[in-house]
Amino acid sequence: MLQYEDAMIFKEKIKKFRHCPEEVLMDSFAEIWDSVKIKCQSEISEVAYKQWIEPLKAVSFDGNVFTISATSSFAAQIVKDKYSEYLKNVFVEVIGFNIEINFIVDEQNEIKEPFSNKTENSDSFSNNIEFNENYTFETFVVGSSNQFAYAAAKSVAENPGKNYNPLFIYGNSGLGKTHLLNAICFNIRKNKPDAKIIYTSGETFTNELILNLKNGTMQNFHEKYRTADILLLDDIQFISGKESTQEEFFHTFEAIIQKPGKHIVLTSDRPPKEISSLNERIRSRFENGLLADIQPPDIETKIAIIKRKATALSFDIPQDVCQFIAEKIKNNIRQLEGTVKKLKAYKDLENVEPTIISAQRAIKDILSDNQPLPVTIDRVISEVSRTFGISSDDIRSKKQTSDIAKARQVTFYIISEITDLTLAAIGEEFGKDHTTVLYSINKVKDIMTKNTDFNNTVTDIIKNIHES
Repeated sequence: MLQYEDAMIFKEKIKKFRHCPEEVLMDSFAEIWDSVKIKCQSEISEVAYKQWIEPLKAVSFDGNVFTISATSSFAAQIVKDKYSEYLKNVFVEVIGFNIEINFIVDEQNEIKEPFSNKTENSDSFSNNIEFNENYTFETFVVGSSNQFAYAAAKSVAENPGKNYNPLFIYGNSGLGKTHLLNAICFNIRKNKPDAKIIYTSGETFTNELILNLKNGTMQNFHEKYRTADILLLDDIQFISGKESTQEEFFHTFEAIIQKPGKHIVLTSDRPPKEISSLNERIRSRFENGLLADIQPPDIETKIAIIKRKATALSFDIPQDVCQFIAEKIKNNIRQLEGTVKKLKAYKDLENVEPTIISAQRAIKDILSDNQPLPVTIDRVISEVSRTFGISSDDIRSKKQTSDIAKARQVTFYIISEITDLTLAAIGEEFGKDHTTVLYSINKVKDIMTKNTDFNNTVTDIIKNIHES
Protein backbone atom coordinates (compact mmCIF):
# COMPACT_ATOMS: atom_id res chain seq x y z
CA MET A 1 0.00 0.00 0.00
CA LEU A 2 1.27 3.47 -0.84
CA GLN A 3 2.20 5.38 2.31
CA TYR A 4 0.81 8.88 2.82
CA GLU A 5 4.26 10.48 2.77
CA ASP A 6 5.10 8.68 -0.46
CA ALA A 7 1.95 10.03 -2.03
CA MET A 8 3.25 13.55 -1.78
CA ILE A 9 5.89 12.94 -4.43
CA PHE A 10 3.16 11.99 -6.88
CA LYS A 11 1.49 15.38 -6.72
CA GLU A 12 3.04 16.81 -9.83
CA LYS A 13 2.49 13.60 -11.75
CA ILE A 14 -1.14 13.43 -10.69
CA LYS A 15 -1.74 17.09 -11.55
CA LYS A 16 -1.21 16.06 -15.16
CA PHE A 17 -3.92 13.39 -15.00
CA ARG A 18 -6.32 15.43 -17.08
CA HIS A 19 -3.88 15.11 -19.97
CA CYS A 20 -2.93 11.45 -19.42
CA PRO A 21 -4.15 8.43 -21.37
CA GLU A 22 -7.01 6.56 -19.70
CA GLU A 23 -4.83 3.56 -18.84
CA VAL A 24 -2.51 5.79 -16.78
CA LEU A 25 -5.45 7.06 -14.78
CA MET A 26 -6.66 3.51 -14.19
CA ASP A 27 -3.23 2.40 -12.98
CA SER A 28 -2.91 5.22 -10.46
CA PHE A 29 -6.31 5.94 -8.93
CA ALA A 30 -6.16 2.91 -6.62
CA GLU A 31 -2.90 4.21 -5.14
CA ILE A 32 -4.47 7.63 -4.64
CA TRP A 33 -7.39 6.06 -2.79
CA ASP A 34 -5.01 4.04 -0.59
CA SER A 35 -3.26 7.26 0.39
CA VAL A 36 -6.56 9.02 1.10
CA LYS A 37 -7.67 6.16 3.36
CA ILE A 38 -4.38 6.20 5.27
CA LYS A 39 -4.83 9.93 5.87
CA CYS A 40 -8.44 9.40 7.01
CA GLN A 41 -7.43 6.61 9.38
CA SER A 42 -5.00 8.93 11.14
CA GLU A 43 -7.53 11.75 11.55
CA ILE A 44 -10.94 10.31 12.40
CA SER A 45 -12.03 7.92 15.13
CA GLU A 46 -11.36 4.21 14.76
CA VAL A 47 -15.08 3.36 14.91
CA ALA A 48 -16.02 5.94 12.27
CA TYR A 49 -13.17 4.88 9.97
CA LYS A 50 -13.96 1.16 10.12
CA GLN A 51 -17.67 1.73 9.79
CA TRP A 52 -17.84 4.31 7.00
CA ILE A 53 -14.52 4.80 5.19
CA GLU A 54 -12.80 1.40 5.19
CA PRO A 55 -15.62 -0.43 3.32
CA LEU A 56 -15.60 2.11 0.47
CA LYS A 57 -14.02 1.02 -2.83
CA ALA A 58 -12.36 3.14 -5.50
CA VAL A 59 -14.10 2.65 -8.85
CA SER A 60 -12.62 5.18 -11.26
CA PHE A 61 -10.94 8.55 -11.65
CA ASP A 62 -11.03 10.62 -14.83
CA GLY A 63 -8.92 13.48 -13.52
CA ASN A 64 -11.96 15.49 -12.46
CA VAL A 65 -14.36 13.10 -10.76
CA PHE A 66 -13.36 10.32 -8.37
CA THR A 67 -16.03 7.60 -8.18
CA ILE A 68 -16.35 5.61 -4.95
CA SER A 69 -18.71 2.71 -4.27
CA ALA A 70 -20.45 1.92 -0.96
CA THR A 71 -22.01 -1.34 0.17
CA SER A 72 -25.52 0.10 0.48
CA SER A 73 -27.53 3.18 -0.40
CA PHE A 74 -27.76 3.91 3.33
CA ALA A 75 -23.98 3.85 3.74
CA ALA A 76 -23.52 5.97 0.60
CA GLN A 77 -25.95 8.58 1.93
CA ILE A 78 -24.28 8.75 5.36
CA VAL A 79 -20.80 9.13 3.87
CA LYS A 80 -22.03 11.74 1.40
CA ASP A 81 -23.74 13.76 4.14
CA LYS A 82 -21.05 13.49 6.83
CA TYR A 83 -17.75 13.04 5.03
CA SER A 84 -18.05 14.40 1.49
CA GLU A 85 -16.42 17.77 2.19
CA TYR A 86 -13.83 16.19 4.47
CA LEU A 87 -12.85 13.66 1.79
CA LYS A 88 -12.54 16.41 -0.80
CA ASN A 89 -10.08 18.21 1.47
CA VAL A 90 -8.07 15.02 1.97
CA PHE A 91 -7.89 14.51 -1.80
CA VAL A 92 -6.51 18.03 -2.16
CA GLU A 93 -3.78 17.21 0.37
CA VAL A 94 -2.91 13.99 -1.46
CA ILE A 95 -3.08 15.03 -5.12
CA GLY A 96 -2.80 18.80 -4.97
CA PHE A 97 -6.01 19.93 -6.70
CA ASN A 98 -9.78 19.98 -6.20
CA ILE A 99 -11.94 17.16 -7.49
CA GLU A 100 -15.56 16.08 -7.29
CA ILE A 101 -16.59 12.83 -5.63
CA ASN A 102 -19.29 10.60 -7.06
CA PHE A 103 -20.78 8.07 -4.62
CA ILE A 104 -22.41 4.98 -6.08
CA VAL A 105 -23.71 1.70 -4.67
CA ASP A 106 -22.02 -1.61 -5.48
CA GLU A 107 -25.13 -3.20 -7.02
CA GLN A 108 -23.55 -6.63 -7.31
CA ASN A 109 -22.86 -6.81 -3.55
CA GLU A 110 -25.43 -4.33 -2.34
CA ILE A 111 -26.82 -4.80 1.15
CA LYS A 112 -30.52 -4.29 0.56
CA GLU A 113 -31.54 -3.44 4.14
CA PRO A 114 -29.65 -0.72 6.01
CA PHE A 115 -26.55 -2.46 7.38
CA SER A 116 -28.07 -5.91 7.08
CA ASN A 117 -25.21 -8.36 6.77
CA LYS A 118 -26.84 -11.78 6.64
CA THR A 119 -24.67 -14.78 7.27
CA GLU A 120 -25.08 -18.38 6.30
CA ASN A 121 -25.30 -19.23 10.02
CA SER A 122 -28.41 -17.13 10.57
CA ASP A 123 -30.86 -15.35 8.30
CA SER A 124 -31.80 -13.23 11.30
CA PHE A 125 -28.37 -11.79 11.99
CA SER A 126 -27.89 -8.06 11.32
CA ASN A 127 -24.28 -6.99 11.65
CA ASN A 128 -23.99 -3.21 11.62
CA ILE A 129 -20.32 -3.08 12.57
CA GLU A 130 -17.31 -5.18 11.80
CA PHE A 131 -17.76 -8.74 13.11
CA ASN A 132 -14.72 -10.86 13.84
CA GLU A 133 -15.34 -14.56 14.31
CA ASN A 134 -11.81 -14.95 15.73
CA TYR A 135 -13.06 -13.07 18.79
CA THR A 136 -14.54 -15.96 20.76
CA PHE A 137 -14.57 -16.90 24.42
CA GLU A 138 -11.88 -19.47 23.65
CA THR A 139 -9.50 -16.80 22.34
CA PHE A 140 -10.20 -14.33 25.16
CA VAL A 141 -7.35 -14.30 27.69
CA VAL A 142 -8.85 -14.12 31.18
CA GLY A 143 -7.05 -12.36 34.02
CA SER A 144 -7.91 -10.60 37.26
CA SER A 145 -8.65 -7.37 35.36
CA ASN A 146 -11.41 -8.86 33.19
CA GLN A 147 -12.54 -12.08 34.90
CA PHE A 148 -15.87 -10.69 36.14
CA ALA A 149 -16.84 -9.22 32.77
CA TYR A 150 -15.82 -12.44 31.01
CA ALA A 151 -17.91 -14.61 33.36
CA ALA A 152 -20.94 -12.34 32.99
CA ALA A 153 -20.64 -12.28 29.18
CA LYS A 154 -20.32 -16.05 29.01
CA SER A 155 -23.36 -16.52 31.24
CA VAL A 156 -25.44 -14.28 28.98
CA ALA A 157 -24.22 -16.09 25.87
CA GLU A 158 -25.17 -19.48 27.30
CA ASN A 159 -28.55 -18.40 28.72
CA PRO A 160 -29.77 -15.26 26.92
CA GLY A 161 -32.86 -13.70 28.43
CA LYS A 162 -32.22 -15.19 31.88
CA ASN A 163 -29.86 -13.23 34.12
CA TYR A 164 -27.93 -9.95 33.96
CA ASN A 165 -30.32 -8.12 31.66
CA PRO A 166 -29.09 -5.70 30.54
CA LEU A 167 -25.39 -6.48 30.80
CA PHE A 168 -23.36 -3.27 30.73
CA ILE A 169 -19.61 -3.74 30.12
CA TYR A 170 -17.39 -0.69 30.47
CA GLY A 171 -13.70 0.16 30.27
CA ASN A 172 -11.17 2.14 28.27
CA SER A 173 -10.57 1.51 24.58
CA GLY A 174 -8.54 -1.53 23.60
CA LEU A 175 -9.25 -3.69 26.67
CA GLY A 176 -11.52 -6.33 25.13
CA LYS A 177 -15.11 -5.03 25.25
CA THR A 178 -15.66 -5.57 21.55
CA HIS A 179 -14.05 -9.02 21.80
CA LEU A 180 -16.66 -10.01 24.40
CA LEU A 181 -19.51 -8.63 22.27
CA ASN A 182 -18.28 -10.70 19.33
CA ALA A 183 -17.95 -13.77 21.55
CA ILE A 184 -21.52 -13.40 22.85
CA CYS A 185 -22.80 -12.97 19.31
CA PHE A 186 -20.86 -15.95 17.99
CA ASN A 187 -22.03 -18.22 20.81
CA ILE A 188 -25.71 -17.30 20.51
CA ARG A 189 -25.66 -17.67 16.71
CA LYS A 190 -24.18 -21.14 17.12
CA ASN A 191 -26.68 -22.32 19.72
CA LYS A 192 -29.77 -20.40 18.58
CA PRO A 193 -29.49 -19.99 14.81
CA ASP A 194 -33.05 -18.68 14.54
CA ALA A 195 -32.58 -15.87 17.05
CA LYS A 196 -32.85 -12.37 15.61
CA ILE A 197 -29.57 -10.75 16.64
CA ILE A 198 -28.66 -7.12 16.02
CA TYR A 199 -25.04 -6.16 16.61
CA THR A 200 -24.48 -2.43 16.11
CA SER A 201 -23.00 0.74 17.62
CA GLY A 202 -24.38 3.85 19.24
CA GLU A 203 -23.27 5.94 16.28
CA THR A 204 -24.94 3.67 13.74
CA PHE A 205 -28.17 3.57 15.76
CA THR A 206 -28.18 7.37 15.74
CA ASN A 207 -27.38 7.72 12.03
CA GLU A 208 -29.93 5.13 11.04
CA LEU A 209 -32.57 6.88 13.13
CA ILE A 210 -31.80 10.20 11.43
CA LEU A 211 -32.02 8.68 7.96
CA ASN A 212 -35.33 6.92 8.68
CA LEU A 213 -36.80 10.11 10.12
CA LYS A 214 -35.67 11.97 7.02
CA ASN A 215 -37.18 9.35 4.70
CA GLY A 216 -40.38 8.86 6.69
CA THR A 217 -39.61 5.16 7.22
CA MET A 218 -39.69 4.94 11.01
CA GLN A 219 -41.94 1.88 10.85
CA ASN A 220 -39.07 -0.02 9.24
CA PHE A 221 -36.73 1.23 11.96
CA HIS A 222 -39.12 0.09 14.72
CA GLU A 223 -39.64 -3.28 13.06
CA LYS A 224 -35.91 -3.84 12.86
CA TYR A 225 -34.88 -2.88 16.38
CA ARG A 226 -37.90 -3.45 18.60
CA THR A 227 -38.41 -7.02 17.43
CA ALA A 228 -34.83 -8.11 18.12
CA ASP A 229 -34.22 -11.13 20.32
CA ILE A 230 -30.70 -10.03 21.15
CA LEU A 231 -29.43 -6.44 20.90
CA LEU A 232 -25.66 -5.95 21.19
CA LEU A 233 -24.73 -2.29 21.13
CA ASP A 234 -21.15 -1.00 21.24
CA ASP A 235 -20.20 2.50 22.46
CA ILE A 236 -23.60 3.38 23.92
CA GLN A 237 -22.11 6.63 25.30
CA PHE A 238 -22.46 8.04 21.79
CA ILE A 239 -26.19 8.66 22.34
CA SER A 240 -25.59 10.99 25.30
CA GLY A 241 -26.75 14.54 24.68
CA LYS A 242 -28.96 13.46 21.76
CA GLU A 243 -32.51 13.75 23.08
CA SER A 244 -34.36 12.27 20.09
CA THR A 245 -31.96 9.34 19.87
CA GLN A 246 -32.25 8.70 23.61
CA GLU A 247 -36.04 8.80 23.43
CA GLU A 248 -36.08 6.28 20.59
CA PHE A 249 -33.51 4.09 22.31
CA PHE A 250 -35.56 4.11 25.53
CA HIS A 251 -38.60 2.72 23.70
CA THR A 252 -36.43 0.18 21.88
CA PHE A 253 -34.90 -0.86 25.20
CA GLU A 254 -38.31 -1.25 26.84
CA ALA A 255 -39.76 -3.19 23.89
CA ILE A 256 -36.94 -5.76 24.09
CA ILE A 257 -36.26 -6.01 27.80
CA GLN A 258 -39.88 -6.66 28.78
CA LYS A 259 -40.24 -9.72 26.54
CA PRO A 260 -39.27 -13.14 27.94
CA GLY A 261 -36.08 -14.59 26.50
CA LYS A 262 -34.84 -11.29 25.01
CA HIS A 263 -31.52 -9.75 26.02
CA ILE A 264 -29.55 -6.52 25.72
CA VAL A 265 -25.76 -6.15 26.06
CA LEU A 266 -24.13 -2.73 25.99
CA THR A 267 -20.57 -1.45 26.11
CA SER A 268 -19.22 1.96 27.02
CA ASP A 269 -15.93 3.61 27.88
CA ARG A 270 -17.32 4.59 31.32
CA PRO A 271 -20.06 3.52 33.78
CA PRO A 272 -23.58 4.96 33.37
CA LYS A 273 -23.17 7.44 36.22
CA GLU A 274 -20.24 9.07 34.40
CA ILE A 275 -21.91 9.42 30.99
CA SER A 276 -22.76 13.10 30.80
CA SER A 277 -26.11 14.26 29.37
CA LEU A 278 -27.64 10.80 29.66
CA ASN A 279 -31.39 10.66 30.27
CA GLU A 280 -32.07 9.57 33.86
CA ARG A 281 -34.64 6.99 32.74
CA ILE A 282 -32.01 5.32 30.59
CA ARG A 283 -29.31 5.62 33.24
CA SER A 284 -31.54 3.90 35.80
CA ARG A 285 -32.34 1.07 33.35
CA PHE A 286 -28.62 0.48 32.80
CA GLU A 287 -27.89 0.49 36.51
CA ASN A 288 -30.72 -1.97 37.19
CA GLY A 289 -28.82 -4.54 35.15
CA LEU A 290 -25.33 -5.88 35.79
CA LEU A 291 -22.39 -3.49 35.49
CA ALA A 292 -19.08 -5.19 34.68
CA ASP A 293 -15.87 -3.25 34.27
CA ILE A 294 -12.67 -4.20 32.48
CA GLN A 295 -9.44 -2.78 33.85
CA PRO A 296 -6.02 -2.63 32.14
CA PRO A 297 -4.41 -6.09 32.27
CA ASP A 298 -1.63 -6.94 34.68
CA ILE A 299 1.81 -8.10 33.49
CA GLU A 300 0.92 -11.80 33.66
CA THR A 301 -2.23 -11.34 31.59
CA LYS A 302 -0.39 -9.24 29.01
CA ILE A 303 2.29 -11.92 28.65
CA ALA A 304 -0.43 -14.54 28.20
CA ILE A 305 -2.06 -12.40 25.50
CA ILE A 306 1.26 -12.02 23.69
CA LYS A 307 1.95 -15.76 23.80
CA ARG A 308 -1.58 -16.64 22.65
CA LYS A 309 -1.36 -14.25 19.70
CA ALA A 310 2.08 -15.60 18.74
CA THR A 311 0.79 -19.17 18.88
CA ALA A 312 -2.14 -18.22 16.64
CA LEU A 313 0.43 -16.95 14.13
CA SER A 314 2.49 -20.17 14.43
CA PHE A 315 5.24 -18.13 15.96
CA ASP A 316 7.33 -18.28 19.14
CA ILE A 317 8.50 -15.29 21.20
CA PRO A 318 11.08 -15.78 23.99
CA GLN A 319 9.97 -15.12 27.54
CA ASP A 320 12.28 -12.13 28.04
CA VAL A 321 10.90 -10.48 24.90
CA CYS A 322 7.31 -11.12 26.05
CA GLN A 323 8.17 -9.55 29.39
CA PHE A 324 9.73 -6.51 27.70
CA ILE A 325 6.67 -5.92 25.48
CA ALA A 326 4.30 -6.33 28.43
CA GLU A 327 6.21 -3.76 30.45
CA LYS A 328 6.44 -1.21 27.64
CA ILE A 329 2.81 -1.33 26.43
CA LYS A 330 0.79 -0.31 29.44
CA ASN A 331 -2.92 -0.61 28.75
CA ASN A 332 -3.94 -1.35 25.18
CA ILE A 333 -4.44 -4.98 24.15
CA ARG A 334 -4.70 -4.06 20.47
CA GLN A 335 -1.21 -2.60 20.66
CA LEU A 336 0.08 -5.83 22.22
CA GLU A 337 -1.39 -7.82 19.35
CA GLY A 338 -0.10 -5.32 16.82
CA THR A 339 3.42 -5.65 18.20
CA VAL A 340 3.30 -9.44 17.85
CA LYS A 341 2.15 -9.06 14.23
CA LYS A 342 5.05 -6.69 13.57
CA LEU A 343 7.55 -9.18 15.00
CA LYS A 344 6.05 -11.91 12.85
CA ALA A 345 6.41 -9.69 9.78
CA TYR A 346 10.06 -8.96 10.64
CA LYS A 347 10.74 -12.70 10.82
CA ASP A 348 8.89 -13.56 7.60
CA LEU A 349 10.09 -10.65 5.49
CA GLU A 350 13.52 -9.83 6.93
CA ASN A 351 14.42 -13.10 8.66
CA VAL A 352 14.85 -11.20 11.93
CA GLU A 353 14.25 -13.28 15.06
CA PRO A 354 12.26 -11.72 17.92
CA THR A 355 14.65 -10.02 20.33
CA ILE A 356 14.37 -7.09 22.68
CA ILE A 357 15.94 -4.87 20.02
CA SER A 358 13.45 -5.92 17.35
CA ALA A 359 10.65 -5.59 19.93
CA GLN A 360 11.73 -1.99 20.59
CA ARG A 361 11.48 -1.30 16.88
CA ALA A 362 8.05 -2.96 16.65
CA ILE A 363 6.68 -1.06 19.65
CA LYS A 364 7.91 2.23 18.23
CA ASP A 365 6.14 1.45 14.95
CA ILE A 366 2.91 0.45 16.69
CA LEU A 367 2.77 3.50 18.92
CA SER A 368 3.57 5.70 15.95
CA ASP A 369 0.96 4.00 13.74
CA ASN A 370 -1.89 3.87 16.22
CA GLN A 371 -1.45 6.48 18.89
CA PRO A 372 1.57 8.77 18.87
CA LEU A 373 3.23 9.33 22.22
CA PRO A 374 2.91 13.12 22.03
CA VAL A 375 -0.69 14.05 22.80
CA THR A 376 -2.16 15.44 19.61
CA ILE A 377 -5.11 17.67 18.88
CA ASP A 378 -6.85 14.85 17.04
CA ARG A 379 -6.51 12.58 20.06
CA VAL A 380 -8.06 15.21 22.34
CA ILE A 381 -10.91 15.84 19.91
CA SER A 382 -11.58 12.10 19.63
CA GLU A 383 -11.82 11.66 23.41
CA VAL A 384 -14.03 14.73 23.88
CA SER A 385 -16.20 13.46 21.02
CA ARG A 386 -16.69 10.09 22.70
CA THR A 387 -17.46 11.66 26.07
CA PHE A 388 -19.99 14.26 24.96
CA GLY A 389 -21.47 12.34 22.05
CA ILE A 390 -20.55 15.10 19.61
CA SER A 391 -18.87 14.11 16.36
CA SER A 392 -15.27 15.19 15.76
CA ASP A 393 -16.40 16.96 12.59
CA ASP A 394 -18.87 19.08 14.59
CA ILE A 395 -16.22 20.01 17.16
CA ARG A 396 -14.00 21.26 14.33
CA SER A 397 -16.91 22.99 12.58
CA LYS A 398 -18.23 26.53 13.05
CA LYS A 399 -21.57 25.29 14.42
CA GLN A 400 -22.62 27.14 17.58
CA THR A 401 -25.35 25.01 19.15
CA SER A 402 -24.90 24.86 22.91
CA ASP A 403 -23.81 21.21 23.08
CA ILE A 404 -21.28 21.56 20.25
CA ALA A 405 -19.91 24.85 21.64
CA LYS A 406 -19.51 23.25 25.07
CA ALA A 407 -17.57 20.28 23.65
CA ARG A 408 -15.38 22.65 21.64
CA GLN A 409 -14.62 24.76 24.72
CA VAL A 410 -13.62 21.65 26.68
CA THR A 411 -11.38 20.69 23.76
CA PHE A 412 -9.64 24.08 23.90
CA TYR A 413 -9.16 23.75 27.66
CA ILE A 414 -7.68 20.24 27.52
CA ILE A 415 -5.34 21.09 24.64
CA SER A 416 -4.07 24.08 26.62
CA GLU A 417 -3.60 21.93 29.72
CA ILE A 418 -1.67 19.02 28.25
CA THR A 419 0.19 20.47 25.27
CA ASP A 420 2.62 23.33 24.80
CA LEU A 421 0.54 24.96 22.07
CA THR A 422 -0.06 28.69 22.39
CA LEU A 423 -3.56 30.16 22.41
CA ALA A 424 -2.92 31.51 18.91
CA ALA A 425 -1.84 28.07 17.66
CA ILE A 426 -4.93 26.42 19.15
CA GLY A 427 -7.13 29.08 17.60
CA GLU A 428 -5.50 28.70 14.20
CA GLU A 429 -6.26 24.96 14.27
CA PHE A 430 -9.97 25.68 14.70
CA GLY A 431 -10.29 28.91 12.76
CA LYS A 432 -10.67 31.01 15.94
CA ASP A 433 -8.68 33.93 17.34
CA HIS A 434 -6.74 33.64 20.59
CA THR A 435 -9.27 35.73 22.54
CA THR A 436 -12.01 33.20 21.75
CA VAL A 437 -9.77 30.37 22.91
CA LEU A 438 -8.91 32.23 26.13
CA TYR A 439 -12.60 32.94 26.81
CA SER A 440 -13.44 29.25 26.30
CA ILE A 441 -10.67 28.07 28.62
CA ASN A 442 -11.70 30.46 31.39
CA LYS A 443 -15.33 29.47 31.03
CA VAL A 444 -14.48 25.77 31.39
CA LYS A 445 -12.33 26.52 34.45
CA ASP A 446 -15.21 28.46 35.99
CA ILE A 447 -17.70 25.64 35.44
CA MET A 448 -15.25 23.08 36.81
CA THR A 449 -14.96 24.99 40.08
CA LYS A 450 -18.75 25.13 40.48
CA ASN A 451 -19.84 21.75 39.11
CA THR A 452 -18.23 18.63 40.57
CA ASP A 453 -19.69 16.27 37.93
CA PHE A 454 -18.40 18.45 35.12
CA ASN A 455 -14.99 18.70 36.78
CA ASN A 456 -14.84 14.89 37.09
CA THR A 457 -15.82 14.47 33.44
CA VAL A 458 -13.04 16.76 32.19
CA THR A 459 -10.53 15.17 34.57
CA ASP A 460 -11.51 11.70 33.31
CA ILE A 461 -11.00 12.78 29.70
CA ILE A 462 -7.48 13.94 30.48
CA LYS A 463 -6.81 10.71 32.37
CA ASN A 464 -8.05 8.59 29.46
CA ILE A 465 -5.84 10.50 27.02
CA HIS A 466 -2.76 9.93 29.15
CA GLU A 467 -3.52 6.24 29.79
CA SER A 468 -4.45 5.17 26.27
